Amino acid sequence: MACTNCSTGTKDGTPRGCKNNGTCGTDSCNKLTVFDWLGNMNLPNGETPFDCVEIRFKNGRKEFYRNTEKLTLSIGDIVATEASPGHDVGIVTLTGELVRVQMKKKGVAITSPEILKIYRKASQKDIDIWSEARDKEEPMKIKAREIAIALKLQMKISDIEFQGDGSKAIFYYTAEDRVDFRQLIKEFAQTFKARIEMKQVGFRQEAARLGGIGSCGRELCCSTWLTDFRSVNTSAARYQQLSLNPQKLAGQCGKLKCCLNYELDTYLDALKDFPDFETKLHTEKGDAICQKQDIFKGLMWFAYTDNFANWHVLKIEQVKEIIAQNKEKKRVSALEDFAIEIVIEPEANFNNAMGQESLTRFDQPKKSNKNKNKNKNKVSNPNQAQGQNPNQGQKINPNQGQNPNTNQARKPNPNQNPNPNQQNKKPIIIKKNEDKK
Repeated sequence: MACTNCSTGTKDGTPRGCKNNGTCGTDSCNKLTVFDWLGNMNLPNGETPFDCVEIRFKNGRKEFYRNTEKLTLSIGDIVATEASPGHDVGIVTLTGELVRVQMKKKGVAITSPEILKIYRKASQKDIDIWSEARDKEEPMKIKAREIAIALKLQMKISDIEFQGDGSKAIFYYTAEDRVDFRQLIKEFAQTFKARIEMKQVGFRQEAARLGGIGSCGRELCCSTWLTDFRSVNTSAARYQQLSLNPQKLAGQCGKLKCCLNYELDTYLDALKDFPDFETKLHTEKGDAICQKQDIFKGLMWFAYTDNFANWHVLKIEQVKEIIAQNKEKKRVSALEDFAIEIVIEPEANFNNAMGQESLTRFDQPKKSNKNKNKNKNKVSNPNQAQGQNPNQGQKINPNQGQNPNTNQARKPNPNQNPNPNQQNKKPIIIKKNEDKK
């Protein structure tokens, strides 16, 4: 994909790695990049270099051009190419004999007259005009959407691509039905002062141009390597035993995910050994219908037609055996004779190697502070339960009877022997207590 849509790049389109804004020699941030492993090899004597070159434009769009001027080109060069009208500006991504292989792979004839030519290497003036045109695309897209909404057109303008000389702008849009945009083109031409071209793309092509991150955590396949978009049906999800949830099966384009077809052939090969899902088993207890299949373990779940709550697990071999007896017009006694029990292994204890706290620590009710203080007093004063005074035989502090926090008097212990040095000093607090007694 192009550098402007690179997930590792900055807002101005400059990649964080090479800092070359798409002109690096490796060209590794683009879609379907081909490594030129023949670049360091010389051609045999008498052989001329292949005259076609692969050039990349915005959003990874690549085209083949003929080097009629015999220019010395290398990967990363900015060139001015033929366009209708005017000229376009692009970046060389591949040269040499590998271009011949790529053209054959993509079905482009080498001698086709439709292959346009390269004018020259881009000058600084060409690059400046090209950069200014690219800077206009984002504000133009916002304004174009406002005009389309004002005209009440059922369409979405997804992207705008300016030609290198700034004379033409290509508007890419998506729509469910046919759209009459004749008035829209007039509005665009008056507003943007440029030649307007409208191109309708599918929803998958729109996602490929814009890019993004899929539910798997990686960049979208359509924006990195996928070029052919095959039709995806809900039957692909049924064969893979997936729940038919449109929110999980749909991609960012709103269609079914392309990755549903990746493993479909493997599932179809595995299902060849399974009996038909619609097959009924006839027993003396009643008929049974298949409810579920486990492709990896080779198991099938059956339930009687009069009791769908109880499912019986059978192996494929046992199901085939019952089907063979039914073909001979014989009925087995019951599915319970063939059913197996699935033993669920206990989960291994979690080893808290990282020292993390339990996730359920907030689920437990919080203990009150009063209960904690009561328990602490019971443990810290074991002598109180036996009727003993823990302060007996100790010296009395003159301020001991007063609590500085509450300013309340404590009752003295009558069995306690007072200090003879404190007999003449009668604290006021102790005197009050004696009067109370």
